[in-house]
Amino acid sequence: MVQTDSLDPKTSAFDLSAYLSDRRQQVEAAIDQALAIQYPETLYEAMRYSMLAGGKRLRPILCLASCELAGGTITTAMPTACALEMIHTMSLIHDDLPAMDNDDYRRGRLTNHKVYGEDVAILAGDALLTYAFEHVAAQTQDADPERVLRVIANLARAVGGEGLVGGQIVDLASEGNPDITLDTLTYIHNHKTAALLEVSVTSGAILAGATDTDVEQLRQYAQRIGLAFQIVDDILDITATSETLGKSAGKDVAAQKATYPSLWGLEESRHQAQTLIASAKAALDGFGELRQPLLAIADYIINRTY
Repeated sequence: MVQTDSLDPKTSAFDLSAYLSDRRQQVEAAIDQALAIQYPETLYEAMRYSMLAGGKRLRPILCLASCELAGGTITTAMPTACALEMIHTMSLIHDDLPAMDNDDYRRGRLTNHKVYGEDVAILAGDALLTYAFEHVAAQTQDADPERVLRVIANLARAVGGEGLVGGQIVDLASEGNPDITLDTLTYIHNHKTAALLEVSVTSGAILAGATDTDVEQLRQYAQRIGLAFQIVDDILDITATSETLGKSAGKDVAAQKATYPSLWGLEESRHQAQTLIASAKAALDGFGELRQPLLAIADYIINRTY
């Protein structure tokens, strides 16, 4: 396991705000460069509309952080980081469609299909998804080809029937079902939300050549922050305003979706999220000072307000 203990995380300050701002700027510059407008212009404009609409850039930042943690570089991880945001943005474009969650706003502005129409929105999402894999394969530098292939395979699994798509279809099938169980709800969000966060963390470490043991520890961290992220999302859907969230608040209740607060209540949901975050941080024991960004991001997830 990576050991860099010259900095004691209990006594040393880590400026998460500055870290996130710096990494976000680097990611957005790379995305801007990767998605230059070309023919057919409408397609690329629609792709850029959603890709450059802001957002936390949490998934790419997690990828960069785990790569650095395992001894790699930002340059090595950046194509995968951008690909993760492409895949995430595709999921948001498709999620907002009338046939899915039917939302008019995302990240504080009109959703893609409200600007470009449903047909273009679907194709923009398709283009982002396929380009994500091309970008990893063609642009990754200074990484063993076998590691790159492993990352591509993991990305495909995380977004397909064993991941995001599988979680989404069970989510749609569960709408309006008053008898949905905790096991089903957890299945949905382990696949729909946590799977992409998990592959974000593990991909960076794999590209850097981390051991299987270290990758597994990071996987446990990611799975736990992923589920906590969803619990907090469910809480915010009830407690936050649409202006704060940048999307329509209260939609889960309106769609009769099962959520963690609907099963546990708000207080127990908060407790469960806090427990998951504590367990996630414990999974990083032994990594030394370079785990600081991942520790701070875990705290950010539990304390976020949007």
